[in-house]
Amino acid sequence: MKEPTSPVSRVVLVRVEPDQAGQRLDNFLLGRLKGVPKSHVYRLLRKGEVRVNKGRARPDYRLSAGDQVRIPPVRRSIPADGRESRPLPDDLARTLERAILLEDDNVLVLDKPPGLAVHGGSNVRVGLIEAMRRIRPAAPFLELAHRLDRETSGCLVLAKRREALLAFHAALKAGGVDKHYLTLLAGVWEGGPRRVSESLTREGPRTRVRNAVVDEGGRSAESFFYPRRHFTDCTLMGVEIGTGRTHQIRVHAAHEGFPVAGDSRYGDFDFNRRMKRLGLKRQFLHAESLRFHLPGRDRPYHVQAPLPADLESVLERLEPVDV
Repeated sequence: MKEPTSPVSRVVLVRVEPDQAGQRLDNFLLGRLKGVPKSHVYRLLRKGEVRVNKGRARPDYRLSAGDQVRIPPVRRSIPADGRESRPLPDDLARTLERAILLEDDNVLVLDKPPGLAVHGGSNVRVGLIEAMRRIRPAAPFLELAHRLDRETSGCLVLAKRREALLAFHAALKAGGVDKHYLTLLAGVWEGGPRRVSESLTREGPRTRVRNAVVDEGGRSAESFFYPRRHFTDCTLMGVEIGTGRTHQIRVHAAHEGFPVAGDSRYGDFDFNRRMKRLGLKRQFLHAESLRFHLPGRDRPYHVQAPLPADLESVLERLEPVDV
């Protein structure tokens, strides 16, 4: 069924606030025009219908405090604030409220439930960020600071202020965010901790979800694996990542010959089938903890999310061994 659309808006003149200075014009528009296709936003820019201080501007123009941005009439599939009027299902709202691990004026950190996409798309009407915007209607700015795969559970940061978002991204780029995961890998890991430094790239057409592959010409990626518990045919591993490439842990683990349990894309079919009989219904990957700094805070943020019951129950069915 075709999504309902709201009426065409009127011309809007927006004054750039000091906390928005330095933002690219295209990103500013995408944030303002929730529900407008990205391709249409860029078409408005190309045609000169968006004006800055009464003149045309390129998509990469960096806004200054006091700039006046003219936004032409557009038709949206959702309201201008990105918050649909239809209420969230009660169970989803309750689940997300219970999942909040930490909240202050800068960030909101969730223990992301497995099976929930972080944002809506062609096959997902409401993702986590859309749902949280409706749960927090008084928050004028609420954006994903990073992402987790749909099946991955654990610590996920949302920024409540643009300054916090930029600071978190700067910390990520500088290696100032410590991200620790728990994962169950096929096979008995030997030799203790291991650092995997293999560059990654994406392959396949952009019209579908693309695989990540090891490629010397790709983007640098580093994962540090360390065994936590050994079982007869698998190993519970801790993983610390210094970067955050798409599917990084899953691809690095498979490249080393120890794919993530339950991983349908990069995993071992026979091993996954055995794990499914033990109750594993998704990939065994959990964002266990995060530690990071933000400007103006004397102490770092340190947030932990316990291993979910569905993954803990799988471990209880495995036979431990000494290595």
